[in-house]
Amino acid sequence: MRVQAAKRLRVVIVGGGTAGWMMASGLAKLLPADAYDLTLIESDEIGTVGVGEATLPHIKLFNDRLGIDEAEFMRATGATIKLGIEFVGWNQPTDRYIHPFGVFGEPWAGVDFQHHWARARLSGIDAGSLQDYSFAVALCRAGLFDHPVVDTQSIRSSFSYAYHFDAGLYAEFLRTWSNARGVTRVEGRILDVARDGESGHVTRLTLASGDGIEGDFFVDCSGFRSLLVGGAMQVPWCDWSHWLPCDRALAVPSGSVTPLTPYTRATARKAGWTWRIPLQHRIGNGYVFSSRWCGEEEARETLLSALDGPGLAEPRLLRFAAGRRARAWEGNCVAAGLSSGFLEPLESTSIFLIQAAMFDLVGLMPRPGGGIDPRLSTEFNRLFEIHYDRVRDFLILHYMANSRHGEPLWDHVRSMEMPDSLMHKLDLFRESAAAPDYKLGLFSRDSWLSVFEGQGVMPGAYARLADHLPLPELERRLSDLRGRIRDGLSGMPTHADFIAGHCAAPDRAGSQGNAA
Repeated sequence: MRVQAAKRLRVVIVGGGTAGWMMASGLAKLLPADAYDLTLIESDEIGTVGVGEATLPHIKLFNDRLGIDEAEFMRATGATIKLGIEFVGWNQPTDRYIHPFGVFGEPWAGVDFQHHWARARLSGIDAGSLQDYSFAVALCRAGLFDHPVVDTQSIRSSFSYAYHFDAGLYAEFLRTWSNARGVTRVEGRILDVARDGESGHVTRLTLASGDGIEGDFFVDCSGFRSLLVGGAMQVPWCDWSHWLPCDRALAVPSGSVTPLTPYTRATARKAGWTWRIPLQHRIGNGYVFSSRWCGEEEARETLLSALDGPGLAEPRLLRFAAGRRARAWEGNCVAAGLSSGFLEPLESTSIFLIQAAMFDLVGLMPRPGGGIDPRLSTEFNRLFEIHYDRVRDFLILHYMANSRHGEPLWDHVRSMEMPDSLMHKLDLFRESAAAPDYKLGLFSRDSWLSVFEGQGVMPGAYARLADHLPLPELERRLSDLRGRIRDGLSGMPTHADFIAGHCAAPDRAGSQGNAA
């Protein structure tokens, strides 16, 4: 008797770019190849929005899960190391601080470090800034990098890292990787989306060539158009522009300059902020601004005057609105990337949100022949809301906690009503120095601590368990920790030397990408 082969689930990804090819490569790696067929439709006629050159440490987890060699990836994408983000002028115009990818201090007597630091400050001890207790901050300031060590007792194990890379080259890298592992690429523009009259599920996509692509499950990576989830499925948009009023970005690449900094820089401006992202072959620059308080020509002048190397192209304008879809999974369609939402690249979260969608989808992907249980979409959408809403709150914090008086944008965001979830975080830290870690989503306790202090939000109390450590002992430990951080820098290579010895890219003088 002949056994009939089990039906395979046909998964169709709409759109390429970073979102499409991250989804394709992740699904190809993590789903059983004998149960799922993966097809990606993209058109060379349709440009991509290159938002994502600066990343978070989660990208290393993604690459590692795919088995990608770090040096090969960095050479192919012109990548550099990112140890954090330097914020310039976000509280007072002359202030600067770093949001590092690493911890502040270490817990003592079972009490988180910030409570000991707050106690020292409130007791009159010269404890300095939280920044003085981060090895990642010290690396940024010194322009050094080497891989973290495995020994958890070493100060050199207390940080993580991400990358700056050319998003277009990364998409090409993943496309080659995915094609070699069974993902079928189809060139074409989609003209029509057919839906089942009873279930409302998408069944077929018609291309400009007249060809039709049928599928069982669809992933919408079509960018701002949101062709499937926003278009065909008509999932509404949740507008957050009342909290995040910037709605324009100008982007331009510039020539490389030295030193090669291992961090992104975000500088507050009158009507928004500029980014600076160092790659091996160029620097990515941009100005995120509010059209309510700044015209495009003024923004262009602000951006070009901020370049520290020669411009390599004309600035490119991007229009956007902050927010997300009410649901990312509707019927048999899931949106990822710009199709699902947009948050300005202040904390380099765009690629993380794609990555989170991919991992969540792998865990909830319908089985071949099993239909689509609505509980799968309910759980996916719950996680989707958590990811976006927590990033939203973190971005708002940068704006509302400012002392840039007399500038309309900054006066507006300082006085606006905030989400209750953010107010809870703020009040908790002010009253007790507490900054609990989220179990899901961004950001970690240390991330919140860096921005709280950097934006001038200081605690007026601390956890009383910290009182069990005698003050002279606390002062000694703080001094010792600062010394260990200084000593840990000894012998480490510069960021430029690490790149040259580990992953120097071929000359890409003509390569131009634009986004943060």
